[in-house]
Amino acid sequence: MARFLARLVSINDGWAKPFGDFNERWTRALFRAIPPIRDLLQGRWLGHPLHAAITDIPIGLLLGSVVLDLIGQPTAADITLVGTILFMLAAALSGLADYSETDGLARTRGTLHATLMVVALIVLIVSAVMRAGAPADRTVPIVLSIIGFLIVTAGAFVGGDVVYVAGNMVSRHAFRGAGTKWIRLDTGTIADLALLPDATPTKMRAGINDLVVVRVGDTVHAMHDVCAHAGGPLHEGRVVDGCVECPWHASRFRLTDGLAKQGPTVYDQPAYEIRAAEAGGYEVRRIAR
Repeated sequence: MARFLARLVSINDGWAKPFGDFNERWTRALFRAIPPIRDLLQGRWLGHPLHAAITDIPIGLLLGSVVLDLIGQPTAADITLVGTILFMLAAALSGLADYSETDGLARTRGTLHATLMVVALIVLIVSAVMRAGAPADRTVPIVLSIIGFLIVTAGAFVGGDVVYVAGNMVSRHAFRGAGTKWIRLDTGTIADLALLPDATPTKMRAGINDLVVVRVGDTVHAMHDVCAHAGGPLHEGRVVDGCVECPWHASRFRLTDGLAKQGPTVYDQPAYEIRAAEAGGYEVRRIAR
């Protein structure tokens, strides 16, 4: 069954990939022009992807509407269906904001997911309009709602692939331990961190971890080099308003503590404290949160 479903989904890659590449251009341009709205819709304020938090609501409401139809509660079913449509629109907006900063397989699968959900939304709106006329025979709008529910279920399955297979909107540091030990910082050819170019991200290494190190004035900051959002190399980014900006999707993390200050990331970045080692050189330790 798993292989059959995976093959069924991948059959759509032929049209979903170019369509997704086209959508990426206008959605990214749109949401990068309105970063506060993008951050609101992506859930940076929540510390959790907003789309994932919203989507269960319309799915549950739609299932309730179908059940109410089948047990002969037309008024309750109609009201629940309207609620379904409203929450689907809210989920679509938050999903579109996520989609604007999605790449590769996640974007291809996200395109299929979004297309299925739009088709389902249209079907459900038609069902709601037909119900508004209080028809004596409700067979057609009820059947449309059931069809819409089946399409939503398929879309939710593909949406699961976006997260669980492609790893989209998952923290790249989810399985990284907090760390309590001081670890030697490999500074390469730089013997004195005070000689680092000011406000210039520099890649260094501590144990198995790549860090980005930035000197601002007399203070040296360090955080993990792999962006929590999609794994971008922060050392290739730039310093903006006291933050390191990721070169891939422009997420910003505060230098002092790694706090996410601008999306699309909804996760903070692991930050490190630095001290001079007794044996010479430097060592770092991850800041506990």
